[in-house]
Amino acid sequence: MTAIIDLKTLYESNYLQWLEETIKCLKSRQLAGIDYENLIEELEDLAKNEKRRVRSLLEQIIRHLLLYQYWDLEKLRNANHWAAEITGFRNQLNEDLTANLRNHLEDNFSGIYSNALDYVKAKTTLTNLPEICPYTLEQILDKNWLP
Repeated sequence: MTAIIDLKTLYESNYLQWLEETIKCLKSRQLAGIDYENLIEELEDLAKNEKRRVRSLLEQIIRHLLLYQYWDLEKLRNANHWAAEITGFRNQLNEDLTANLRNHLEDNFSGIYSNALDYVKAKTTLTNLPEICPYTLEQILDKNWLP
């Protein structure tokens, strides 16, 4: 019981040490010493952060695809920049995309597109942007595809 109190106290005073001690307890299967409450909270936060990160990357790709495809006035000057941004964000997203995170993106696709659309509308004042995403997730993730 003392280990639980110590880890809970450690969590408040030295997060990195708490993390290291928690890992040691897990590796050695000393489950009685685990600070479950804070460990669960940290794991939930980790999952939320990963989901937020992939949503953000997907939104960035969609923003740049929309700019690339629809902002004709700026295309000549910015097309290479937008294509490079798309490549960079795709590489980041594809690097760590798991089946679970991909499902999360599919489940939230319309909301992510809506956020990207709001941004592009505000940036460009374009009126020819589609209200429904013209790209599939497969196209968006395909490193060789541009509209």
